[in-house]
Amino acid sequence: MGTIADLSADAAGCTRCALAVGRTQVVFGDGAPDARVVIVGEAPGRDEDLQGRPFVGRSGQLLERLLGEEAGLSRADCYITNVCKCRPPGNRDPDAAEVAACRPWLEGQMEVLRPAVVLTLGNFAARALLQTTEGITRLRGRTYPFGSAVLVPTFHPSAALRGNPVAMAGLRADLVRVASVLGAA
Repeated sequence: MGTIADLSADAAGCTRCALAVGRTQVVFGDGAPDARVVIVGEAPGRDEDLQGRPFVGRSGQLLERLLGEEAGLSRADCYITNVCKCRPPGNRDPDAAEVAACRPWLEGQMEVLRPAVVLTLGNFAARALLQTTEGITRLRGRTYPFGSAVLVPTFHPSAALRGNPVAMAGLRADLVRVASVLGAA
């Protein structure tokens, strides 16, 4: 299978879907190649597309703070990626064809990284990885088997940034859940 660096290099020239036309660069992932926690979001936004790293904007800053406060983790302890590796126009949700085109990259990342915990951020990532139509409000608060890992779905940090106290409390509780799973692993 190779390494994360090998996969990233292969993905850099990906043209499997129409998102390749409008991207600045592929935002493959960022973090420790031996991370026990893999964090999966939806798709890169504008800042991520420009910098080539996932979760570098306000949502990423909040995520980093909460990781430290609730799970005792830093960004450097984790590997962060998205379901889709290229920015959809206007930051819209990726469509089914775009998700299908990127799925082999995400599967390759999981195979190489072999995390203990997969933390999904938001409705889209949770639905894509759990292959369900259930919403994040119903999915979060529990853990799910995910290959040899445990999947913990939670709200996207952007929901908390919009002033949603339920999302902030859920994020905090789910990050405590991540720490608990890591402690038991």
